Amino acid sequence: MSACVPARAADSDRTERAHPPHSPPPAGPPRPRIAGADLSASVAVFLIALPLSLGIALATGAPLQAGLVAAAVGGIVAGRIGGSPLQVSGPAAGLTVVTADLIQQYGWRTTCAITVLAGISQLGLGCLRVARGALAVSPAIVHGMLAGIGVTIAVAQLHIVLGGTPQSSVPDNLLALPAQLANLHPAALSVSLLTLALLLLWPRIPGRPGRVLRTVPAALVAVAGATAVAAAAGLVLPKVDLPSWRNHALTGLPEGPVLGLAAAVLTTTLVCSVQSLLGAVAVDKLVSGRPGSSQVGRSDLDRELLGQGAANIVSGSLGGLPVAGVAVRSSANVKAGAVSRNSTMLHGVLVVIAALLMVPLLEFIPLASLAALVMAVGIQMVSLHHIRTVTRHREVLVYAVTTLGVVSLGVLEGVALGIAVAVGVALHRLTRTRITHEEEEGVHHVHVRGQLTFLAVPRLSRALHLVPQGADVVVALDGSFMDHAAYETLQDWQSTHTARGGTVEITGRRTGVRIAEPAALSFGHPPDGSEEAGTSDADCRCRPWTAWRNHQCERPRPGGDPRPGGTDGTERADGTDGAAEGAPEPAETGGHELRRGISAFQRNTAPLVRGELARLAREGQRPGQLFLTCTDSRVITSMITSSGPGDLFVVRNVGNLVPPPGAESGDDSVAAAIEYAVEMLAVRSITVCGHSGCSAMQALLGTEPDGARTPLRRWLRHGRPSLRRMGDGSLPPSRLAGRTPTDAVEQLCLTNVVQQLEHLRAHESVARAMKDGALELHGMYFHVGEAQAYLLTERDGEKVFDRVRSPDLAM
Repeated sequence: MSACVPARAADSDRTERAHPPHSPPPAGPPRPRIAGADLSASVAVFLIALPLSLGIALATGAPLQAGLVAAAVGGIVAGRIGGSPLQVSGPAAGLTVVTADLIQQYGWRTTCAITVLAGISQLGLGCLRVARGALAVSPAIVHGMLAGIGVTIAVAQLHIVLGGTPQSSVPDNLLALPAQLANLHPAALSVSLLTLALLLLWPRIPGRPGRVLRTVPAALVAVAGATAVAAAAGLVLPKVDLPSWRNHALTGLPEGPVLGLAAAVLTTTLVCSVQSLLGAVAVDKLVSGRPGSSQVGRSDLDRELLGQGAANIVSGSLGGLPVAGVAVRSSANVKAGAVSRNSTMLHGVLVVIAALLMVPLLEFIPLASLAALVMAVGIQMVSLHHIRTVTRHREVLVYAVTTLGVVSLGVLEGVALGIAVAVGVALHRLTRTRITHEEEEGVHHVHVRGQLTFLAVPRLSRALHLVPQGADVVVALDGSFMDHAAYETLQDWQSTHTARGGTVEITGRRTGVRIAEPAALSFGHPPDGSEEAGTSDADCRCRPWTAWRNHQCERPRPGGDPRPGGTDGTERADGTDGAAEGAPEPAETGGHELRRGISAFQRNTAPLVRGELARLAREGQRPGQLFLTCTDSRVITSMITSSGPGDLFVVRNVGNLVPPPGAESGDDSVAAAIEYAVEMLAVRSITVCGHSGCSAMQALLGTEPDGARTPLRRWLRHGRPSLRRMGDGSLPPSRLAGRTPTDAVEQLCLTNVVQQLEHLRAHESVARAMKDGALELHGMYFHVGEAQAYLLTERDGEKVFDRVRSPDLAM
């Protein structure tokens, strides 16, 4: 197995110490150091895992000890070997239905053997390095599978909540529900309702007492509270029964038909792997959203498969349930502040201690309370957020079919149905292409919505032949794919139309730029060499990399043919000449430029963003961060942060200054924006972004203390603390990683970002949110000439701006 572990992943968890040949031998192995955050996080995860592990074992019909075995093995083995340091593995609710079916069909010992074989399969997949391929499964199928499992769990556990016994399938459970309702067990129902009430209300306790009490997991409070009430009231209920570990059943040889066992192993491998890999990706997102995320490395998904496989082999061999990454425990681990895999492993050790020493206490827990807990988990697996997401992406059919298939047929069958429907939907979208033709102000517009394949060629030809000879035509392609047949049809028609005196402009509506084809078959150049409205990448000085730049794109005329009145013989991207009939072209006024920009937005961009903006208009703005930067026109916040409508709450001022609280009047606008963003919008981060060549910093360097008191000079007084900080020899200077600042202006730009962050921390709303852990501050420097962003970090007391590299350039 070790040969399959990537070398860098295997070496990352051990420290090699080299000793000179004549040095004395080391005194002994170094003591492992465990961070306090890992210790506290392990306790929090343990308190959640203990009742959930027992409840999941109860829901599957396995021995209750099997849940504890899986929790311990998942924490220790998967935690040590796996590639996601903060993901917590153990018995998962998503495996409940699969395991229950296996136990009913093959018995417990064979189910353990199937778990071992599934672990071996996961080891093989990890060695083949196919983990990323598992993430190619449509999210609608994954969410539908989890929703179907959640419905199955909830319906089955409802019978135990009501004081009865669940049936073997969802239809049978639904048919038996009326009779179960007619024969309620009051004691079991009351304990279950109390458990659900505590589970629901505990996280909602308001005020400062609530923040303190919420540190105790709701699952533990719900089960412990219901157990205490049941014991105090003397209720007679079925309770947890943990027989002696000497009687614990271990794995046996698999018994049953080969094809059936193979299908069982495949199903277990599929569910365990997909849930664990998706969980690892989700954990990475959670970690990246909290302060100090750089301490935790990103998940190695292939290594995670190896860790999960090893854990399933050990768990199955010891008579435990199948193991997978568990979302509830993993999110609790991240939120509790864990910084390494030690927290996951310690939680497994605590489960072992509890299983050995706390058996008398565990046997007080009513089964109805555990059933209510697991039923709540099952209901939560049917996520309204997921339903809204798949609806927005028009994949609700795939989600619904997968869910119904899992509920009525089983997990493997439901997933297979979902995949089939997803393929059908993809083919339907590929063949469903809308082609329209309309005339507007003498220009004919042919709009193609969807993928342009050979199946759409007849409709494309009909639309193109509606265009009269010699007419001006705009062909808008709103799709991401065009096959060879469609390309040939469009190219042949364009050549014929332009040869007869017409003009053709082919645009991609998704980006608002002209389509450029490789090699000689460029849409921009017909065979006769005449200049058309289209263009190729080679002819365009500004490659079509952003729609906002396209309206300023100019291209040289063939052969560098300068025209009178033009400065360089260029033609504008809108098809107009740089000069008209030998007369000097008048300079374009701001009004014309504004009108042209708005017109381009309405034509190219508005149709693409209208739906998203309509949603934001209904729901209101909920930005994730406040971005405070300079008014410099070269700093495009949406471009350098890859953000869109509703993502950023932006404040811009000269010099990206943050006046400290209590400053003189006239500066309340920045403080008001900060207070509104933190208090009303609940942004999670604030970024102060400086940039190279800042004119405000140049002016600040040249400001005389008693100079003219103009509005600009009065505003720049808030930058004087940055000047003093730069000149303070007792403070280490801010610097860029890998090089020194080029001049005093760049040094002041860096120092100013650090100083404005200090001003931010002095604002009451910011300080309060940071104390509660709800807000983090970031410093950023954007070098305009290099198009390079730098993020502020602290190293050994120094403020260092690190270059942000793209993934393909990172070493």
